[in-house]
Amino acid sequence: MQPPPAAASAPTTPRVLVSLATYNEVDNIRPLAEAIRKTVPFVDILVVDDNSPDGTGRVADDMAKEHPWVTVLHRTGKLGLGTAIIAAMKHAVEQKYDYYINLDADFSHPPRFIPALLDGVTGTGGKPPVDVMIGSRYIPGGGVEGEFGLRRKFMSTGVNMYARLLLGLQSRDNSGSFRCYRVSKLALIDFSWVRSRGYSFQEEILFWCRRVGCTFGETPILFENRRAGQSKLHPDEAVKALQIMAGLGFDRALGRLPDRR
Repeated sequence: MQPPPAAASAPTTPRVLVSLATYNEVDNIRPLAEAIRKTVPFVDILVVDDNSPDGTGRVADDMAKEHPWVTVLHRTGKLGLGTAIIAAMKHAVEQKYDYYINLDADFSHPPRFIPALLDGVTGTGGKPPVDVMIGSRYIPGGGVEGEFGLRRKFMSTGVNMYARLLLGLQSRDNSGSFRCYRVSKLALIDFSWVRSRGYSFQEEILFWCRRVGCTFGETPILFENRRAGQSKLHPDEAVKALQIMAGLGFDRALGRLPDRR
């Protein structure tokens, strides 16, 4: 008598970490975290707060007491968006998550697009999985809702053009931070390589992901105006981004980059 066939095992739910880097987002942090969990109920949320004077960190601590899926990392001051995301990426690697998602903490990146990011890295829908899935404003179906001034549009367009030219990136939206990464690939990056501390991190991390062999995809998103608080983006950030990309581009051309693992 032949033994009965083994029952097919149910697919396991991936471990996913979503990070929110905060500085003075007291009115956004709780409703945003709740909206994320309503959209993808199985994710964990890491709040990286830079000692916000408006009390964002205290609200995040209250959330962590209420919900086991919230963790808070307090930092001593406003240390830069890039370093906040690096801290979250390291946490994802150390805690052995499968995927890591970052989005802005002001509702400009609507949580309803998170499932499309996850579909890209898991290969759901019949397409081959990728290592980095970018929520893109600049492919068909993507765009910007509400006000997006000429100066900000010029900054974004210029930075993306230089990222493709100097860093060899093929993706259209290299300056946005709404992305999903395969954590096993992030583990291959030595974060001491990263030169950016502010918003230029968005382009630079794609460069290092490409250098360790990541594959990329883009899915359309609509970028929306923040719901509360004030933007921290300053024109100086665009200048810094161009300077860092120029340095990386020259070092790439001259073969002066650190060796990959």
